[in-house]
Formats: sequence, C-alpha cells, structure tokens
Amino acid sequence: MKNYRDLSSTAGDVGAGFQFEFYCQCCDFTWRSPFKAHRMGQLTGWLTRLTFLMTDLNKAGKATSAMSTAGARGAHEEAFEAAQAQAQRYFNQCTECRNQACDECWDDSLSQCKTCLNKHKRPGGASAGHGGGYDEGQGGAGGLACPNCQVPSSGGRFCHECGFDMASTHKSCPGCGGVMPRAARFCTDCGHGF
Repeated sequence: MKNYRDLSSTAGDVGAGFQFEFYCQCCDFTWRSPFKAHRMGQLTGWLTRLTFLMTDLNKAGKATSAMSTAGARGAHEEAFEAAQAQAQRYFNQCTECRNQACDECWDDSLSQCKTCLNKHKRPGGASAGHGGGYDEGQGGAGGLACPNCQVPSSGGRFCHECGFDMASTHKSCPGCGGVMPRAARFCTDCGHGF
C-alpha cells in the first residue's frame, strides 16, 4: 500500500514509536494505526537527556543510541507490516487505476473505485471527480443538494451557500485522531463531542 504517511517519532526521542496514517485516494477518509512504542528509542531519549546532567552517563547514552538506531529499522518495518495488515480491512485496491479506496468509495461487484466508475458513466469517459458528500434528488431536475443546508448546487467541492465540504464523507476527531462518519455527533473512540 502506498497510500500512507509515516507519523513515527525518531529513535532518540522520549516519545519514540511508530504510527502510520492510511488514506483513501478518492476522498478524505483516513485511518491511523495504533501507536506502537519503541522502548529502546525511548530509553535512548531519556539517557540522552540525563547525559546533560551527569557526564558519567555519556558513554552509556552513546551505546544505547547506537543499539537503538541499529534496532529501529527492523522494528519500524515490523510495525509498518502490522499496520498495513490492519489497514487492509479499511481499503480496497481498484483494478483499473490501482488506487486505494475506502468502503464508501468502493463498488464490490466491479472491484473498482467510484472515481473509475464515474469515468465510465460520463459521455466520452471524462473524469467525474469525487462527490462523496452529495445527495441526489434535492436540487430538482437531477441536480445535487448540499447535505448541510439543502441548497441546490451545480457542482464544485464546496457549497456556494454555506461553504460545506461536499466531497468529504468522514471527519477526524481532534481528541484522538479517530475517523468518524460526517454525521457523527460524538467520537466512538474517546467520546469527544463535535
């Protein structure tokens, strides 16, 4: 999977650990892997801080730093493989464009993302973009309506009346980073109210 951002901390930090954020390449849905602490990196971070106070620990700090750096690559790869295995529950690879799509942007019967499906539905195969937040039928004569204010819209990513992001189907919790449906009022992971 190439649809990720590495949020891991460095090996010599007291908060050292590994975390990855995977994203849908059709909409703004994201999923973060659980933070996996890198204990040797954290130990190195603490020893590095202590070496400023006690010069006798300087050699111990350098030794653990070397061991931490040597073990960090293997631990990083192991954490990334585990995160990829977990992320595969939330994403599917399109057979046409090879992009990763979330369940909301995925057609199981054709094994394609909605972006590719929309390309084939339009005359001439022109790109249709992604309108994950649009509701059909509210705008009269086959138009689209903003799900926030119900004003008919002729397209574009943002509603011209209220500024609602029409392409988003999910939102991230500012408290814990969990991904919730756009209509959620509370985070199911930490209870934060939106």
